[in-house]
Amino acid sequence: MSFIKKSSRLLQSQLRRVQSVPIALYHENVVEHYENPRNVGSLDKKDVRVGTGLVGAPACGDVMKLQIKVDENGKIIDAKFKTFGCGSAIASSSLATEWVKGKSIDEAGKLKNTDIAKELRLPPVKLHCSMLAEDAIKAALADYKVKQQKNESN
Repeated sequence: MSFIKKSSRLLQSQLRRVQSVPIALYHENVVEHYENPRNVGSLDKKDVRVGTGLVGAPACGDVMKLQIKVDENGKIIDAKFKTFGCGSAIASSSLATEWVKGKSIDEAGKLKNTDIAKELRLPPVKLHCSMLAEDAIKAALADYKVKQQKNESN
């Protein structure tokens, strides 16, 4: 009887996983970031050291918020994201936050969607997700720079 219960639990857990993300369509790198996203959350957008980027793709409905926190030396010390979208969008956001941490503002600005897509092995129909992540990084950097200009003029 216990063998049947264990088999049933295993089958149910596998079925839930298949229902959440069609694994056959995604590379394991996407699945890993989707099932175990890094840096989910928010930073205080009123903090002058925090830059916030909010971008969306009207064609698919994905919306991505990415925030960075920068120290006094211009180094990104924290990054958070919240994404409403498919597994590829969530994975792209998660990877983007990992990659910007520890980088200077200039280095983070050089991250390209092609690098994100290559690392996650995104199929052509999901490349827009990596483009959103790049746009979110650039928007967060731009917001941070605007805040710094305002802070310097005060």
